[in-house]
Amino acid sequence: MDSIHLRAFVALLLSIPSAFIDAAPPPNIVLVLADDLGYSDAGFNGQHFYETPHIDALARDGMILSDFYSGGPNCAPTRACINTGMYTPRHKLFTPGGRAKGSVQLMRFAVPTKGQDDPLYNTFDSMPNMIDGSHTSIAEVLGNAGYISARFGKWHLGNDLQGFTVSSANGKPGVVGKRFYGDIDVAEKLTDAAVQFIDQNKEKPFFLYVAHWDVHSPLRARKSITAKYKKKLEAYRDDGNWDWNPTYAAMVDAVDTSVGRIRTQIKQSGLDENTLIIFTSDNGGASFATTNRPLHAAKGAFFEGGIRVPTCAVWPAVIKSGSRSDAALTSVDFLPTFAEISGASLPTNQPVDGQSFAKVLQGQTVLQNRSIFWHYPLYLSGADYNKVLPVYGTDKMHWRAVPSSVIRKGDYKLIYYYEYDTYKLFNLRDDLSEKHDIAQEMPQQAKQLHAELMAWVKNTNAPIPSKTNPKFAP
Repeated sequence: MDSIHLRAFVALLLSIPSAFIDAAPPPNIVLVLADDLGYSDAGFNGQHFYETPHIDALARDGMILSDFYSGGPNCAPTRACINTGMYTPRHKLFTPGGRAKGSVQLMRFAVPTKGQDDPLYNTFDSMPNMIDGSHTSIAEVLGNAGYISARFGKWHLGNDLQGFTVSSANGKPGVVGKRFYGDIDVAEKLTDAAVQFIDQNKEKPFFLYVAHWDVHSPLRARKSITAKYKKKLEAYRDDGNWDWNPTYAAMVDAVDTSVGRIRTQIKQSGLDENTLIIFTSDNGGASFATTNRPLHAAKGAFFEGGIRVPTCAVWPAVIKSGSRSDAALTSVDFLPTFAEISGASLPTNQPVDGQSFAKVLQGQTVLQNRSIFWHYPLYLSGADYNKVLPVYGTDKMHWRAVPSSVIRKGDYKLIYYYEYDTYKLFNLRDDLSEKHDIAQEMPQQAKQLHAELMAWVKNTNAPIPSKTNPKFAP
């Protein structure tokens, strides 16, 4: 089947009921996930100092998903959302370690904190630090449809490999549970494994999940690439005040190089036309490492800088080159999307909170006015420009996150703070930087969104802190 006929066939396929999909050649699916790469770190979102030519080519040849969100403001919850298709209150993974982080005496509510047997801390047990192995994962869903699957890189969800045919933390056989933060060679090793996997599985549908350790701290990179950006910085000028870090730039470079090598292998294997490649990140950029401007705040916060992530997709048989969608999408949408395009059945043993964006990839104007949600029952201290929330009862800016729930619907986003028993409302289309709280100007809109948010909180049985912290001493 030539490329023109394949494109028409797949487009027709996605327009008919899923029951008929298994008659089609299923697409290969590649998901590349960067760690801590900020919305503004990609060239297609306006970046000029960091260089991302391969990621930009992906966006140029396919679709920019401008309003894509991570399932949480940090790594573990987002990865759990991706792999289960469920929001955080259902899989119960809210933060790495399952505990609040920050000064306990500044926490208004008693929540799980470090050292529950230590009298300096609260006595609440920690929340889960891994997903329940009984959950049906994205790899298991696709496996039931005949896909072979590989996961190379950061897992961060516990010991259960959740149905992946091949799993490795650094691309080497048998290396599963170790961490490789700051390993200057790990991006290349993961890519070597990914390229080999593609080459060995050209004759069958596959799902490839490459979860990079970069650009997470510690900031380390190859000296030759860092030197390139040091030289560039000598003559670099921009319109803002930011101390660009050549080492961080080199880590971004490593992820971009990986994307380029994976895509080249797909093309050389003759799989380009019917392979969906999606690039995204697990949360916003870290405040000490990069700037998320024009977005407000950074990793860990529920402002846009913490949860809006650079995302693009290419699938020549389906996606029109140079296209763009502003549909509000989020991490829980991957599982139902991949299920639809592969002809797989959704899990019946768990809720699926996400919605398929297969039609978005076709260029249809759908999902723009849907509601998407976040929930966080803990505390997370801030640093640098990411001190965005005050200690309760004071004007002291200390937190990047406090117990809160969030809804985005259409152009509007409402953040409800249990900490302060109040909410903020933003119109993201007019105010992407979230500078203007319009809750008082649009009280009816705020009340409606708050009511919908609280109904979702109740429906998902989201944990809400209610007991006063006896050590609270602002």
